[in-house]
Formats: sequence, structure tokens, C-alpha cells
Amino acid sequence: MNQVKSQVELPDPDRKVGADVVIWDGQCNFCRAQVQRLARWDSGKLSYLSLHDPRISTYCPDLTQEQLLEQMWVVKADRSAKYGGADAAKYLSKQLPKLFWLFPLLHIPLSMPLWRWIYRQVAKRRYRISGRDCDSGTCRIP
Repeated sequence: MNQVKSQVELPDPDRKVGADVVIWDGQCNFCRAQVQRLARWDSGKLSYLSLHDPRISTYCPDLTQEQLLEQMWVVKADRSAKYGGADAAKYLSKQLPKLFWLFPLLHIPLSMPLWRWIYRQVAKRRYRISGRDCDSGTCRIP
């Protein structure tokens, strides 16, 4: 019997003041599944915003649409810093107790170039991984 995990309502940054903001590709099924997992593991520290939301320029005005499409971003609540891709995973491994198992891996000295490369490879293929019909070219990241 297949069990379908229930969808978690993603906290909106406008309603969750003081939370870090996870910026993700809201049109990507793979990304949606990962963000849903992240939200289940979160203990109230995060809010979520699709990169396709018009409010995106408020949270990261210095990032281009291309940069936003390349990887997930985490913007600290006070907007003093932002982290993308593997660096976002590294930051989150310190923030969320359920991600502590990632902490030792992501903090191996001199290993971040490898983690960034792995992240980029998965991110480039995320539409294909999520099962989109890629023969029509819809899986290309704009």
C-alpha cells in the first residue's frame, strides 16, 4: 500500500517575521518535494518563497533571475547574509537539528568545491529528476 505524505503548508515570510527565508523554484516538482521535507524538519526557523513570486526582489534584489534559477537560496532573517546551493545546505545543517547528520560532511576542510559541484549537477537536472517530459525541451533551465 502506497503512503502519500501530506503536504505541509509552507510558512510565508510576510506572516513569519524573524524567520530565515528559503527561496526555491516553485515550478519544480523535485524542489517542491525537497522543500516539503525541509518544512517537516523545521522547528519554526524558516519561511518559504518561490523565486517566481513578485516579492522576490524584496528579499534578494542583487540576484538575477538566472542566479535564482541555478540554486536554492537562504536569506537570513535580518538580511545580513544569503547562502546559495551547497552553502545554503551547509548553513541549514547548523540551524535545523534534523540536518545535523549533514554537518560533519559539509564541514570537512576544503570539501565545499566538491559539494558545490554535486549540488550544481543535481540542480541542472532537477526537472528531469522530477519526471517532467524532457523530450520537448521543457527541462532546460531558462
